[in-house]
Amino acid sequence: MRRVRVIVRGDVQGVGYRYTMRMVARAAGVAGWVRNRRDGTVEAEIEGTPAEVDEALAWMAEGPPGSRVEGAEVTDIDPTGIPGFEVRRDA
Repeated sequence: MRRVRVIVRGDVQGVGYRYTMRMVARAAGVAGWVRNRRDGTVEAEIEGTPAEVDEALAWMAEGPPGSRVEGAEVTDIDPTGIPGFEVRRDA
């Protein structure tokens, strides 16, 4: 299993990024969460097989229509095994 924390920069708030991310995550089979941050970025943690995580990361680099992703900082962290994927309150 692989778990990563991702910080996505660009025009990624107010464009449906988090809710589309939830659909993408569920389709890819990854667990975790996503939320907006006060600095205008989106933060997420995703966990799954390396192939599942790569699939979700590829979408995160593009984002939904209307967004403009400038970059994504990906950091590997220890897997937790928590199931499901949720949209969290803003941080």
